[in-house]
Amino acid sequence: MNVKQKEMLQFVEQLVNIDSGSYTKKGIDEIGLILKAKFESLDFIVDIVEQRDYGNQLVIQHREAVEPHILVVAHMDTVFPEGTAQQRPFKVKGNRAFGPGVADMKASLVAIFYAIYCLKQTGQTGYKHVQIILNSDEEIGSPSSSSLITEKAAKKKYALVLEPARTDGSLVTARRGCGQFKVDIVGVAAHSGIEPEKGRSAVEELAHKIIALHQLNDRRSGISVNVGIIEGGSAVNAIASHAAGFVDVRISEKKQEAIILKQLKKICAKTYISGTKTTLTGKMDRSPMEKTEKTNMLLETIRQAGKEIGIDITDTSTGGGSDASFTADLGIPTVDGLGPIGGKAHSEEEYLEIPSLTERTLLLATVLEKLSKMN
Repeated sequence: MNVKQKEMLQFVEQLVNIDSGSYTKKGIDEIGLILKAKFESLDFIVDIVEQRDYGNQLVIQHREAVEPHILVVAHMDTVFPEGTAQQRPFKVKGNRAFGPGVADMKASLVAIFYAIYCLKQTGQTGYKHVQIILNSDEEIGSPSSSSLITEKAAKKKYALVLEPARTDGSLVTARRGCGQFKVDIVGVAAHSGIEPEKGRSAVEELAHKIIALHQLNDRRSGISVNVGIIEGGSAVNAIASHAAGFVDVRISEKKQEAIILKQLKKICAKTYISGTKTTLTGKMDRSPMEKTEKTNMLLETIRQAGKEIGIDITDTSTGGGSDASFTADLGIPTVDGLGPIGGKAHSEEEYLEIPSLTERTLLLATVLEKLSKMN
């Protein structure tokens, strides 16, 4: 392990051992202050966008930057609850590092800092054309940061999102759009043994609707509908007066959004059990990130950068959502998965491929320098 990689890995360890689940504001803000000090040491200006309910967001750019045209986006939050870092802190085993959020995306935060550091140390000036957003709530759909990302992305020419690279090293050039909905049903309670005829089962109504919702799945078109959580009823011998289903929806093309919303409303408007009432709430949180000709042009620049440093760049699509959808939705060429390589995100087995930490940092630095000359 070279000296710089060891230094970087120590920084990853520091961040991993701080709990920063999306609702752990204290931990996210602690990480934000650490990163603020780091970037300020490189003569960058760090603006803290205060949040009440979530961690604070950071907007970072060099003090000599004038209308930077490259946006880099990464998140500081993880999916893990408070106390996880203490239960299973950072550890290294062979060429892999483990710990909550080690790949998604504590390693990426380190990679961004060292990419900028690399450019400064080598006398290049690409860092003056970059604006960085580090947000605090990506794992829960970016409720407080999506507007910030959209605002800052508006005049940018390129967007780079630092979700981890896929396990084979591939970057991400397409993502499905995603949304979450709740189907709420009110029925009529009654004793299931004495007078069941007086009841109207909300659970039975929900069962019909679940079957109808799952029939919307169309793998060929890239549409997924999943009722992942259900709840309802109060006793086994009572006709349920309430039931609810929580629905995850994924689409592959923006034009599918209006179609799927119409179908959801149609299913919820139909009554299978007379006397029940259904309410549908929710929305599509992220539009699909579709691969466009502009995406291909940006990808080609990244491929050239990879070639210069000996990395063969491949790309893929994924069903998961990320902040890349917000920039792509504005028509800005966007490539995601530019972070170090990792796998098994959101699980106790999440890992980082340690050799990729310096490799992908160098790739990011090279890409930033190339794009800085393409204003």
